Amino acid sequence: MINKITTEWKDGVTFESDNPSGNTFLIDDKVEGADKRAGLAPKSLMLSALAGCTGLDVISVLDKMKVTDYEFKMDVTGELTEEHPKYYHKVKLDYHFYGKDLNKKKIKKAVGLSVDKYCGVMEMFRQFAKLETEIHYHNK
Repeated sequence: MINKITTEWKDGVTFESDNPSGNTFLIDDKVEGADKRAGLAPKSLMLSALAGCTGLDVISVLDKMKVTDYEFKMDVTGELTEEHPKYYHKVKLDYHFYGKDLNKKKIKKAVGLSVDKYCGVMEMFRQFAKLETEIHYHNK
């Protein structure tokens, strides 16, 4: 399978990028002296891609396991190297589940399957970063 995207320079430091679904988004970065930001920073988008990939896996597996009635969010923290080219060398994913009577066994299994088997973005990150994951359960 081959994916192709097109990214077009719009103005200043802003680019518009599409993806195979046809949706578009803006990319930019902080610029000294500029207060306004129109898009998302490239490196942060990598963390969002990681969260999106594993998140989709987790909800899909939990759906197949008939786990319902929960809320779910992720915090992803990336630590950049000091020297150029700066890249994430440490990344932590915190999975937060909220609800009453959460099925911790099934949640742990769903997260584990994503981390160890299904999430391709996770595998890409493993090539250059130390990954850490933690599951947090919050009773409502």
